[in-house]
Amino acid sequence: MFTPSLKVEEKPSTFDHIRETQKKKKKAFDHGVGREILAMEESDAKKSRKWLEDLSKRVTSHDMEAKALEGLQVIHVHRGFVLCNFLVPTCLSDQHGNWHVGAMATLIDDVGAAAIYSSVGHVKVSVDFNVSYFSTAKIQEEIEIEAKVVGELGKLSSVIVQVRRKCNGQLIALGKQWMASFSRL
Repeated sequence: MFTPSLKVEEKPSTFDHIRETQKKKKKAFDHGVGREILAMEESDAKKSRKWLEDLSKRVTSHDMEAKALEGLQVIHVHRGFVLCNFLVPTCLSDQHGNWHVGAMATLIDDVGAAAIYSSVGHVKVSVDFNVSYFSTAKIQEEIEIEAKVVGELGKLSSVIVQVRRKCNGQLIALGKQWMASFSRL
């Protein structure tokens, strides 16, 4: 009798990702890549962080976008990576007391754009955007959002955004996005 086995893939820890990035930076120094490149990457990451924080504080955004990001905490940003925490506010609920999927999509779009910004130094335009919803989140639930740039091809960049429950890591939504630019700002 054949019994299929279920292979469960473990999610690597965010801290493992950060440690791996730090190792790559050290290796870059060891191989003589130079401080200029790393300084540019850090500058882009700082600009990306400021852009995302300004969006959440209504400095550079429209009311709807600012409302969807209100209270967003940017935890960590480096080249091609953004990690945020978010406490779902009451104003973003649907009729069932869950986080409204439109507000979630707006947050996924902006956090993904910030990851790309940290990678290429400017914001791009979305050309393909897809969100898969696996679960709901309740109002006042703490959420973790992790965005990683997974590919760059010419003027196109691709990012994956995972939205998870902070308490247990359960996947709530997965965003996949392609963005394009026509010139560097």
